[in-house]
Amino acid sequence: MTRNEIDVGVIGVGSMGQHHARVYDELNDVNLVGIADADTKRANEVAKKHDTEVRETEDLLEDVDAVSVVVPTQYHYDVVTTCLDEHVATFVEKPALGSLDRADDLLSKVETADVPVQVGHIERFNPAVTTLRDIIDDLSVISVRARRLGPEPDRAIQDSAVIDLMIHDIDIVLSLFDETPTSIAGSGSRGGRHASALLEFEGDRMASLTASRKTQRKVRTLEITTEECFIEVDYLDQSIEIHRNSVPEYIEKDGNVRFSHESIVERPVVQNGEPLQRELESFIEAVKTETSPEITVEDGLDALSVALEIEEKIGRNPVATSIND
Repeated sequence: MTRNEIDVGVIGVGSMGQHHARVYDELNDVNLVGIADADTKRANEVAKKHDTEVRETEDLLEDVDAVSVVVPTQYHYDVVTTCLDEHVATFVEKPALGSLDRADDLLSKVETADVPVQVGHIERFNPAVTTLRDIIDDLSVISVRARRLGPEPDRAIQDSAVIDLMIHDIDIVLSLFDETPTSIAGSGSRGGRHASALLEFEGDRMASLTASRKTQRKVRTLEITTEECFIEVDYLDQSIEIHRNSVPEYIEKDGNVRFSHESIVERPVVQNGEPLQRELESFIEAVKTETSPEITVEDGLDALSVALEIEEKIGRNPVATSIND
């Protein structure tokens, strides 16, 4: 069954939630019924901007088909399960939960509610990543290197750099390799604001990840070494470069010898677009067609499990447990 118009709401309209409200307001066949937020002043500002109403969460859930949950991580379980108890399709920003203690309970709630529940790993919807998937299908991947760096944000963030930033790249790596790591190592500094991790996979493959809020330049890159080529992805520019057939040579000119590398560089066309819009369009399509979303709760919990193990290796989360325990 496919529905024509979907009534939606947003719970939490802070720095990220306000953009959910904006995108829903812009999408065709979507009716932004209302928003809810503990900060009444903030809620009224966002509601006025998008010509919608401020509602209490319970009241809002009575009138919507789908909702975005964009509240602080520690409230995810309570708010999401409240939505599921009302059989409302739910989009929850990453990480799916703050810990894995309630993972099984959440999965049980999702199964009982029988509505689409999507976790917000936005980089899967970056046009460069979409293009990358088509490129690497026939390549033999050796290693992946991801860097997600930047300065301290101008807002308070309780989650560490691993949970807030690196988890994006963890999700991308898990989706590219389509398996869980065989080993995980991690190190960190500056109270969790700078961290690195090394993941090893079957087939002698590896991924090196770095996340930082202490770097005075914003960097969002992914590098993939394969048997056939070297690929560079820039999330910010939404661009890809493929380096092939690198040939080293020595060149003599005017009695001087210098070393040179010549290679073929391909720049595939990437159809640029806003990842959040693509992400929410995908969620709405799952709601309309009553099908499984592209990023499930299981996917979100898999990424969280790896992130928590990295935190444990760093020494920040000694009681972290595996989702398989």
